[in-house]
Parts: sequence; structure tokens; C-alpha cells
Amino acid sequence: MELEGGCRCGEIRYRVAGDLIDARCCHCSRCRKAFSGPGSAYAQVHAGDFSWVSGRSNLTRYVNREGFGVGFCKTCGSTVCGFYEDEVHGVTLGSVDGDPGVVIERHIFVGSKASWDEIGGDAPQYQEYVD
Repeated sequence: MELEGGCRCGEIRYRVAGDLIDARCCHCSRCRKAFSGPGSAYAQVHAGDFSWVSGRSNLTRYVNREGFGVGFCKTCGSTVCGFYEDEVHGVTLGSVDGDPGVVIERHIFVGSKASWDEIGGDAPQYQEYVD
């Protein structure tokens, strides 16, 4: 499967030349801040499947001390991808054009979710991180 995605204003575009893997929602406080919502909906990409189509120069990154971070558009603020060190690790499901072809496999860090966050669906919920 090949898919494309990008930011809200269209400045940043990417392509994934394969299937997304390990789709999950994270409900930790860091994801709530980064995504301005109840958490993140995210899926990993296989190494080498991700490429920038346009707008890479418009990408701003925030990476924490552990080497994990997010990439977002400096024009519209849309979070489009996740990084581990200098490599794109995955994409935010909301930035994918159309159907990303995945279902959420798990909810993680539900032990620290916001009190107003009501998690739906049948995916398992974990208090902390699990692989």
C-alpha cells in the first residue's frame, strides 16, 4: 500500500511506500500537549518507506532528551510525523490523506489520561507503555 499525507496548509507533503504498522493512541500528558487533544493517534513506518514529497524545509522538530520527538509545520502547526533521533519513526494518523488502512491496536498510558477523555472502541487499554 502506498499513501500520502501532509499538514493542514499543504506546505508539507510526505509519502509512505508501504503499510503503516502498530497503530495506537497514546493518552499521556506529553501527547495531550503535543496534539492539543486527548492524545495522539499514530502509526509507525518501516525503515526506508517514508519520503518527503515537498516542504521538508518547512518542518520544525521537537526532540526530547531520550531522542523521541515530533515534526510539525512551522506555518500551520500541524503535527505530521514522529522522530526517533534523526529518523522518521511514524506518522500521525490525522495527517494521512484518506483512509490510512489501519485500526487502532491499543491505547497506551491510559493511567495518566485526562479526566474528560472517554476512550471508545474495542482496542485493549494499558496503564503504561507496552509493545
